[in-house]
Amino acid sequence: MLDFDEDEDEFGLPSIASMRRKGKRKTSKKTDPANLYPSFRNGPTATATLATWAVNNGDISQERNLPVYPSAKKTEGKILRPQYKEILQDPANSLHLISHPPLPTSATPKERDAHSARITRINKFKRVLQASTISMTEIRDLSWSGIPSELRAMSWQILLGYLPTSSERRVATLDRKRKEYLDSVRQAFEKGSAAADAPVETSMMTGPSKSSSYRGKGRGLDEAIWHQISIDVPRTNPHLELYQYEATQRSLERILYVWAIRHPASGYVQGINDLVTPFWQVFLGSYITDANIDSGMDPGQLPKTVLDAVEADSYWSLTKLLDGIQDNYIHAQPGIQRQVAALRDLTARIDDKLAKHLEREEVEFIQFSFRWMNCLLMREISVKNTIRMWDTYLAEEQGFSHFHLYVCAALLVKWSDRILKMDFQEIMMFLQALPTRRWTEDDIELLLSEAFIWQSLFRGSKAHVLKTSSGLGPLTL
Repeated sequence: MLDFDEDEDEFGLPSIASMRRKGKRKTSKKTDPANLYPSFRNGPTATATLATWAVNNGDISQERNLPVYPSAKKTEGKILRPQYKEILQDPANSLHLISHPPLPTSATPKERDAHSARITRINKFKRVLQASTISMTEIRDLSWSGIPSELRAMSWQILLGYLPTSSERRVATLDRKRKEYLDSVRQAFEKGSAAADAPVETSMMTGPSKSSSYRGKGRGLDEAIWHQISIDVPRTNPHLELYQYEATQRSLERILYVWAIRHPASGYVQGINDLVTPFWQVFLGSYITDANIDSGMDPGQLPKTVLDAVEADSYWSLTKLLDGIQDNYIHAQPGIQRQVAALRDLTARIDDKLAKHLEREEVEFIQFSFRWMNCLLMREISVKNTIRMWDTYLAEEQGFSHFHLYVCAALLVKWSDRILKMDFQEIMMFLQALPTRRWTEDDIELLLSEAFIWQSLFRGSKAHVLKTSSGLGPLTL
């Protein structure tokens, strides 16, 4: 069981338990964010960064015993595709494997229409993806409304710019990038005098002795980075069986560590562990007959070549994502500061009554929206729904930086009627545990549609060029 500070979560936010203990007391209400965020006592230019604050005020790294992993399971229906070697070589080889099971005779007219529409949509994607040169305009237009699961892995890699649009370059590029990543893993983990005695495998390691040797001590690793990663990975998606297996956790550790040491300007920041999981899950699913793989299957049973490819593709995709929002994670995290300020101003334009209520109750936007920006709402939205949301983010020119702001605004104003009836304590408890657990894809699509409306109304308007209160310069909504 992972322990958190009894008064705070891992990002330093007041925990729900502590809020309940405090009840209705108003003494905890403070205008100055330094009361909840000690690192900000000297304002946004304080020496301590948001990342340091999140670590120092949250679940501080501590030594823990090695985790106990679930036993391997072989669930009928979740098996490796027989053509996995062809898919490894070129994801386009999976396009002709898509099948359309017939509907049962008892299907309703509505179900038949939905089935027909899905087949039509899949065929539109296939036409675009099978072209010798893929049209980015067409793939973006199709992806905005959601990508069929059978086509998501390849589509995401194209949209990210990881896979080239030219079919002639695809095989060679994949081979080169995967080898480059695996070489980076070897270099990262073979540093130090211990390397010769304890070489690190680039795919799954099993058994207690290998798990112990993988802890990073005496291996010449950056201890601060490695230690925090080794603490965060076991708490990543703890409610999903897929992320409790050793194969998954070791893979995530390698991806995060290699990314951190290759990006010293930011290094590893808590929250990045969440961002890699949609890629890992989607790419793994492309090699399995049942794409719904968050339970019932131990990835450690798969061939090494499959796990290596999933890991490498996830690393490069995470890199592409973070390249677009890296100022969220560098010193002082200016990207997040700008977005939090922009969310406050945008909320005032959309729902002035809500904004004034939050101000009266002395709710600071950073108290709840830091996590929304840092983890891209992955703590509020399920992985499955996040994957659907990322279809749209990837279809947008600046989906993870700009469009995400409008999604956060849409999420906040969605609960306006409820929040207006709450005081400070109730608002904080509500926003830290939004009732989104049972959300479906329809709920996500409604949220995205609302965000699109706000973006259409406010983006690019000269009247909405704002100067943030943090003094970081203008930010155009």
